[in-house]
Amino acid sequence: MISEEYFYAIALRECTQIGDINFNKLVRTFGNAREAWNKAKKEHKKIDGLGLKTVSDIGNKDHLKFAEKELKFCENNDIQIRLKHLGEIPSLLNECNDSPAILYQKGNFDDSLSKVSIVGTRNMTSYGQQFIEGFFEATQSSPYVSISGLALGVDKEVHEQSIRYQKPTVAILAHGFQFLYPARNRKLSDKILQEGGALITEFCSSRKPDRENFIQRNRIVAGISPSTIVVETGFGGGSVSTVTFANDYNRDVFALPGKITDVYSQGCNQLIFHNKATAISTIKDLVNLLGLNSPREKIEELFPYSETEIQLTDNQQIIFQHIKDNPQISLDDLSHEIAISSHKILPIILELELLGKVKSFSGRQFITI
Repeated sequence: MISEEYFYAIALRECTQIGDINFNKLVRTFGNAREAWNKAKKEHKKIDGLGLKTVSDIGNKDHLKFAEKELKFCENNDIQIRLKHLGEIPSLLNECNDSPAILYQKGNFDDSLSKVSIVGTRNMTSYGQQFIEGFFEATQSSPYVSISGLALGVDKEVHEQSIRYQKPTVAILAHGFQFLYPARNRKLSDKILQEGGALITEFCSSRKPDRENFIQRNRIVAGISPSTIVVETGFGGGSVSTVTFANDYNRDVFALPGKITDVYSQGCNQLIFHNKATAISTIKDLVNLLGLNSPREKIEELFPYSETEIQLTDNQQIIFQHIKDNPQISLDDLSHEIAISSHKILPIILELELLGKVKSFSGRQFITI
């Protein structure tokens, strides 16, 4: 019975020394949680890298009592239990070697939709808020799920804008379902569920929102999506740990740059400087990089420019017009035809690229946009 497998999985995961990685070693070796519970102590030599000390707590009847209580709590509170070894956790998260053996879920999570994790400081500024509002306005016609952590600041804004634009949103919690942290987000959590989203946690129902849980939670935020956006964060902010996990999982990371004097942009700037994240230049470019539908044509960009306002210099205009008349012209041919040396052309090409007028290809070939 599947319910029996949940029972033994919860008991097994509760054992001392049995974390997510060891849990998965056990179920791979013995086939399921029940067999692991019954055989691990006697047949521990079958398990690669696990000694007798690691499995010594397996079989403890207190853990069975705990599991029984946990199952009743979940049943009474409409909480779904997802087991990794049964293929029930989100597919991208399942790829991570340290992903949770067990997830507890309230609400709905459509794993077939695109997913975007958006994180940042609890001390969000108007700059961060403007970006989040612009992002959701730009992507209102795109089907996807937003992921965040239900904290104050950026997380809260992400969930609220998701609801405003009728996007399912998922809050990853750093505690069990007997608690809700921060308590002032209780109404928001209820709204997330009412609007077709979900609350997800790896922690059993009685686990409190202890400090160390938040970094552990962040690996789920990073692992569940192909991309993570960092809106604002200071040096050493919690979002930095999310980025570390995302980098380890080979996920895309994007960060919103800001003034070097702005405290809650300094973390983003550092991530970009150290090549831990790609700088966000415009919302339109970000949406394209995420693989979502193109933003609405009339959206006001975060860093806008207007075609009619761009005044090209004489040399820029000569090079632009020649590339336009000769698509995919090479650097050598361009230099020969306009009688300007290649080392003088390249900086002008870069200027035109930054203006969004020209695109370069391998082999030093160019086209106009």
